[in-house]
Amino acid sequence: NLKKEQIKGIANLQIEILKKRLLELELKLEISGKVMEIIVDRGYDPVFGARPLKRTIQQLIENPLSQSILSGDFLPGDTINGSLKNKEIVFNT
Repeated sequence: NLKKEQIKGIANLQIEILKKRLLELELKLEISGKVMEIIVDRGYDPVFGARPLKRTIQQLIENPLSQSILSGDFLPGDTINGSLKNKEIVFNT
């Protein structure tokens, strides 16, 4: 069984992959510790281990971020900060 610390390590690796993809669009991504905690909490399942983690990152980070980028909220050169506001993950520069 994976421990929470191991799940956090896997989540960090997944976020690093996302950061590299965003760099190709000339965007930087910074994720707060609180957001990472939510990703780890929601992405861990005692039965399935880390399998739900990728889907959680897609739902909480990638999908809303993609919508914002496509809407023109973030432009090349921006640093996007993912933080927690009123228990919701928000993205801003």
